[in-house]
Amino acid sequence: MNATSDSTDYSVIIPISIILALIGISLACLIILVVAFTKRLYTTTYLLICNTCLSSTFYCAVQCSNYVFLDFIVWDSSDISCRWRGYFAYMSIVAVVYSYLIQAISRYFFVVLSMKYRWVTSLQAHLTLIAVQWIIAILLPLPAIVTKDIYFASNALCWVRKKFIIHVAYTFLAYYFLPTVCIIILYIYLFRRAKHSINVSVAPVTEPSKRQNRDVDLLRNLMILFSIYIFGGFPTLLYLIIGNNVLYCIGLIFVALAVAIEKAATIFLDRQLRTTIKYTFRYSKARITPMKFNVAIRTVVEGTRKPMAQFAK
Repeated sequence: MNATSDSTDYSVIIPISIILALIGISLACLIILVVAFTKRLYTTTYLLICNTCLSSTFYCAVQCSNYVFLDFIVWDSSDISCRWRGYFAYMSIVAVVYSYLIQAISRYFFVVLSMKYRWVTSLQAHLTLIAVQWIIAILLPLPAIVTKDIYFASNALCWVRKKFIIHVAYTFLAYYFLPTVCIIILYIYLFRRAKHSINVSVAPVTEPSKRQNRDVDLLRNLMILFSIYIFGGFPTLLYLIIGNNVLYCIGLIFVALAVAIEKAATIFLDRQLRTTIKYTFRYSKARITPMKFNVAIRTVVEGTRKPMAQFAK
């Protein structure tokens, strides 16, 4: 995203975006907590899902902070402070997009390279992917604070100004377009490969086909989730091309909306995650009554083991 004119009315944008951001944060934290307290979800796949949730939470928190500075901390007119806010805003965008890129790379490891190089599916390899992703998220937006292309303007968010064409092109290509193209290419290749493997599988061999079906389902879910993020950034892309201020306002809301929808879709599409959350809520509602019943039974059982003389006392 890039700075727009001072005429933008944020009175509607700010409350809607903050509400959607808080919903996204709540759902992301729910997913992280469920995975953290469920041992059977301790897999590299859910590790990367939690990493994306962490990136989304970081993005929502940064956006809420920027809205607070825009609407409430109006006395802070420092260009340096504005550059740092812009840096963290771009950093959070890079973190989210590249978290999906490493999910695509992980699927490539499992589907293509796992038979020849077993170590690429290990926990250490995926922790390395996450570390590289966050290093990229820190380094790529550095021009935001190194240059003076971001500066304070009244009633405007701290983005790169549209008049700095080279910097705007850099943010679009490095933060959004190139990783998105890589993700789409990887998923198309993996999806076609997985479908081809299912078609050529021998019928009696059931176990490989089940695994291939799981791979196809997982790839489809990841493509759906990433498509939601692409949908969220589409109005902003149109704004960069057309320059209509209405598209800029819609883009701000759509990105926050995309985060909330994507987190809800993550729970809905992932059967294990959805089942675990349902079980957790049902168990938390029903566990109090059985505890009292169990205590009563235990008292009676222990009492029957004592001598009758003890009851006489």
